[in-house]
Amino acid sequence: MDLPLTKPSFNPNKHLKEQFVSNLTGSSMPEIVALTVTVPVLVFIRHSISSISITGASLKKKNDDALSCKRNFKSYFGTLSLDFLVIVVPMLLCFTVLANWTYIITCSLTILTLLYIATKRSGGSSSFEGEPNSLRAYVTSYRVLVMIITILCILAVDFKIFPRRYAKTETYGTSLMDLGVGAFVLANSLVSRQARNIASVSWKTAVVSSSPLIILGFLRLVTTTGVDYQVHVGEYGVHWNFFFTLAAVSILSSFINISPQYCGVIGSLLLVGYQLCLVQGLNHYLLSDERGVDILSQNKEGIFSIFGYWGMYLLGVYLGNSLIFGSHSSGFRSSRWVRMRIWALSILFWLLTVLLDRHVERVSRRTCNLPYVTMVLADNLQYLKKHSVGTYWLHFYWQIFSRGW
Repeated sequence: MDLPLTKPSFNPNKHLKEQFVSNLTGSSMPEIVALTVTVPVLVFIRHSISSISITGASLKKKNDDALSCKRNFKSYFGTLSLDFLVIVVPMLLCFTVLANWTYIITCSLTILTLLYIATKRSGGSSSFEGEPNSLRAYVTSYRVLVMIITILCILAVDFKIFPRRYAKTETYGTSLMDLGVGAFVLANSLVSRQARNIASVSWKTAVVSSSPLIILGFLRLVTTTGVDYQVHVGEYGVHWNFFFTLAAVSILSSFINISPQYCGVIGSLLLVGYQLCLVQGLNHYLLSDERGVDILSQNKEGIFSIFGYWGMYLLGVYLGNSLIFGSHSSGFRSSRWVRMRIWALSILFWLLTVLLDRHVERVSRRTCNLPYVTMVLADNLQYLKKHSVGTYWLHFYWQIFSRGW
């Protein structure tokens, strides 16, 4: 009797789990926009609660007593608990059991928020205006919430309660989890050394600083292979993963040092050139199931998508430098100036996304094509601009945590 040549799998349900996250087409752009609106509104609600509690506390105690109270462990624990209940729990519900009511929830929360703002303004309140370092505060909040959304989706995607339309798409389409990959690259580029006009490090230093990402990439490869964990090969390739992509973008940006004022032009040219290659036949190669034995063919999706992510990174550097930091590494532009331009850019990138998706190529996270990049920019700018309503609360947190315990 011939013995089986294949090694028995440690994970008997591996094939079923791979099918569970495969062949998905995503959701619609309006639903993505609705989800993007909901999260900042939750931050605004949290800000409103914090403003009321801060005002009440200030009437009772002097500044020294208030500072001592803020440093109290019980106060920190209460703050974190309130954050979890007002922001994290509703986000998790919107991504799971309340997913079918996304539009209703978004409209209801938006109407309530507008009514609250109208009430505040009619009462002569100016609590939303002109906080120092507000840009730094709500950019920090934006980056933190990107991490929270990513964690929630990664933990929830293996369960049936998480809608399949929110999971990563197979080839073309838009979904909530598709945005996470691009959001990480964009969030890093907005506050990068280049965006802040700080002298760039050498490529050797960049390799050393990127070594944790490289190590994590190899650890993920070894552990998933060792425990026979299900890995969707069509996402990045056989051996590649997103840690390697992040490291590659970081090293490329240091090896090819580009002045931030030129990053926008060069990033756009890079993305347009990459898109032309895709429509000329590269997309068929990247999306096909055929693979050779060489490293490039085995990991074609992950390696070629670096061009798209690098172009996105360069655009993020330009936007961070021109919109947030200005011409000085420590300077921040006015909140009003930034908000007006972020609104305009968000609308522009949404229009570009719709046009490119319909007339050039559909959005594809797998290849990181031009429509995907414009969608990530549009969605994240839309997400970022709405954090300005909570600048007082965010500045309050910035001051607390910068002073330490």
